[in-house]
Amino acid sequence: MSSTDPQDFTYADVGATRDQGFCPPGFRPMNVRTRLGEGEEVFRRAAEAVLTWEMHRAMGVGLDASADRAAPGVDVTVTLAGMIKAPCRVVWTVEEPRRAGWAYGTLPGHPETGEESFVVDRTGDGTVWLTVNAFSRAAKWYAKAGGPATRGFQHAYARRCGTVLRNLSTQAGEPT
Repeated sequence: MSSTDPQDFTYADVGATRDQGFCPPGFRPMNVRTRLGEGEEVFRRAAEAVLTWEMHRAMGVGLDASADRAAPGVDVTVTLAGMIKAPCRVVWTVEEPRRAGWAYGTLPGHPETGEESFVVDRTGDGTVWLTVNAFSRAAKWYAKAGGPATRGFQHAYARRCGTVLRNLSTQAGEPT
């Protein structure tokens, strides 16, 4: 595993996605929440799929991680369309009885600069949610040139995370 030295990252506010309301100046915020289902079993399956990269792999993106499970300091490279490599490092994780997930921050070579978290939580009424929270700005020329389309892609990716995780964490015939 690598360190989580803030000097390695391409932005200053490392770990800031822990506070869903915070967005550093000059960055674009994103917060996408998707209902996954209800109950302890749905939460358990969803949490495990997020923490072990199963959700990301099921989305069809390339994913190379330096460990089998999310933990601070784990390096992760996501490959999109077989061409765009996005190197990141896990900056924080949470594993609690009703909340589990992690965040990664961008490293040099990523098309964006910023941080993104994937957190599953089970509310008091038993409803299970995935929240994808991020702040970012374009770093590479093609991300800058994409403008609003790049931002639209990020939101579509976050919504797709929810759809894929719902499918992974609920069984056919179970109410969602």
